[in-house]
Amino acid sequence: MYPTLSRRGFLASGATLGGALALGGGLLSGCDNQVATTESPADVLPGTPRRGGRLRFGVIDGEQAGTLDVHKPTTTGSIIRGFALYSKLWEWDENMFPRLALAEESEVNADATAWTIRLKQGLEFHNGKTITADDVIFSILRLTDPELASPYGNYVSMVDRTRLEKLDNRTVRINFKPGQHFLSLPETWVNFGGIVPEDYHPVTNPVGAGPYKLKEFLPGQRSTFTRFENYFKPGQPYADELEIIDFKDQISRYAALLGGQIDLANAIAPEQKSLFDNNPKVRLLRSVTAGWRGFYLNTAKAPFDDVRVRQAFRLLADREDLVARVLNGEGRVGNDIYAPHDPTFNHAIPQRQRNIEEAKALLKAAGHESLELEATVDVAGANSALVFAEQLRPAGVRLNVKQVDTATFNGPRRSEWVLSTGASLGQPFLAQATTQDAPVSASNRTNFHDERFSELYFEAQKQPDTALRAPLVHEAQQIQHEQGGLLLWGFINILDGYSPNVGGLVAENSHFPTWRFDKIWLRS
Repeated sequence: MYPTLSRRGFLASGATLGGALALGGGLLSGCDNQVATTESPADVLPGTPRRGGRLRFGVIDGEQAGTLDVHKPTTTGSIIRGFALYSKLWEWDENMFPRLALAEESEVNADATAWTIRLKQGLEFHNGKTITADDVIFSILRLTDPELASPYGNYVSMVDRTRLEKLDNRTVRINFKPGQHFLSLPETWVNFGGIVPEDYHPVTNPVGAGPYKLKEFLPGQRSTFTRFENYFKPGQPYADELEIIDFKDQISRYAALLGGQIDLANAIAPEQKSLFDNNPKVRLLRSVTAGWRGFYLNTAKAPFDDVRVRQAFRLLADREDLVARVLNGEGRVGNDIYAPHDPTFNHAIPQRQRNIEEAKALLKAAGHESLELEATVDVAGANSALVFAEQLRPAGVRLNVKQVDTATFNGPRRSEWVLSTGASLGQPFLAQATTQDAPVSASNRTNFHDERFSELYFEAQKQPDTALRAPLVHEAQQIQHEQGGLLLWGFINILDGYSPNVGGLVAENSHFPTWRFDKIWLRS
């Protein structure tokens, strides 16, 4: 849980704005005022980082080949390769808040209608070119280019592409569209905001400023990288080479880890954790996160256009059972609202408990004493939907589970499903709202729209003072809890597998411990 911080202290910590912010004055440099995270196995902590060797990382991409596109990664493997190849103005810290990376200083104006960002001095791309304000502007324009059609361009759709200002060779002012306020730009942009040179091309010139530069890319098989000696963090990364190897399934990847063909494997399936017990060849790192799992109840379609039905389904969810059976106990129950790690989170809202009789009364009042509907899921959500279907039966609800491929699930019809499974990284509240159920969200699968909630969201987006923003978020979360379309049943633990030969791994409150390619090293 986050400590109580003053307005200045919270902002300087990077908890909302990536590490540096000033109001009505000069630019403030970033701090490392961090909050303690989860415990780590003792064996991953000791030791002095060692340079050298080839670090081998196993990622599951199935049959998908992926790309190297900084702003339009197509698979999980593509995103992970991006962490090696590209750097951003901000990066996620260990508590899933943005902190300064390529940016030396950043400042939002008093009403959050513009950000001013200054680059560190002497930054280089892999090809030796100095990183300038022109490259930052090019990267923003590329990410938001309608012709590129990046799904992540929607996250920064409030940026006014016609009013990006170069103040000097290292400083850029990002203005938002008239009437828009966007306090959470850093935490919304951090994942897919890689800075690339003006002559960048993902196939012919995949140049970035990440810890490793590309050596070879074999789509669907493997990619190899060599250490970037002029990385913006002196002395890092530690390995001479990084190899990211594609696997089709968890079983073959575990066999490779056990056999010494790879050193790291991210996002181990909870049901595989027993394979790591008492096995000296492999180890498991557990990170307690604010990443969540849940169901989207489409408020634009019957029966979920009736708030009584939405509340009934939330009361029918046995959250402890879902955590136990779907996550194999690797998580904790949720309460239909996200971002519990955010200092503005409303902890006063009581935990919703299962109540079959109350749920049946609500369904009867809504005219649904018996109800049959369909859940649309991808492969990752199938198990949770099947468990939930069992939990609904005592109330006379029959839930038929229909599994579709990932492309269909995330395609143009994604907001049409009556009920679908959902999951997300544990972003702070404003960033999560921007991508989930706020009025600006382009992927609002619940189709939740509430006039008061919208007012509160926009007011919070222009309020840099945490103490003044908190009551706005509290009221917004109360509305979500009482009327929203998100049934958030659990928060997940991230399990990562690794070889005892790996050093530098530390459990985090984020999904990314094994993606910290600049920090991880080999013991021999």
